[in-house]
Amino acid sequence: MRDLNGKVAWITGAGTGIGSGAAIALASAGMQVVLSGRREEKLKEVAAACHGNAHIEILDVANKDDVLAVVERIKTRLGRIDVMVASAGINVKNRNWHNVTLEDWDSVIRIDLDGAFYCCKAVLPIMQAQEDGLIINISSWAGKHVSVVTGPAYTAAKHAMNAMNESLNMEAGSYGVRACAICPGEVSTPILDSRPIPVSDEDRAMMVQSEDCGEVVKFLAQLPAHVCINELTISPTWNRGYVAQARQQVPVKSK
Repeated sequence: MRDLNGKVAWITGAGTGIGSGAAIALASAGMQVVLSGRREEKLKEVAAACHGNAHIEILDVANKDDVLAVVERIKTRLGRIDVMVASAGINVKNRNWHNVTLEDWDSVIRIDLDGAFYCCKAVLPIMQAQEDGLIINISSWAGKHVSVVTGPAYTAAKHAMNAMNESLNMEAGSYGVRACAICPGEVSTPILDSRPIPVSDEDRAMMVQSEDCGEVVKFLAQLPAHVCINELTISPTWNRGYVAQARQQVPVKSK
């Protein structure tokens, strides 16, 4: 496995959820982590858990000029970017065709897809010049399976993210740049708070946790440079979608 000591990672959406789990895991492996997000107080909490290996850059990834400015500051201060984790993402409560607004559609696409593209585009020249780099796009189960649960905007954004991720491998692999789309099933993160139907604490406890995803991110970063995991799916053992389907056909153990 690769030694990550002294290498640099930039994580968006780092204040909560999968982004915070990734930041803490990468910092524990000795990386300098740059934490980006919109809420400074949340980023400071994560930075404290990174034990002196963290830098904070406030950012709304939907602003392309701000994305470029942050990347330039990272390059100036730390000299390189070895890993970029695009974890900024949202969904809305009124998310289905009968109630999603045009404004909410735009908000989801701007952050979940456009923002990820801006970040990938900004770090790519640096990684190509290094002839080494790993881009991790935090996609979703919804990027592989269409469901009314996630709604059309989020589902479309994550399907597009997976396609964008693979196009990176097609075009940048010869420069030593690898891209992986992580497609988690249900993860117990604050994005669940926007679900139209509330998720119980009991169900959240049985889901994949942020720190689980963080360990997956660290595993990917530690792989040799000649190895590319194009796409990785992670889901709860107690997969609520699977259990609901199975109940219609076979005996299912209760929680």
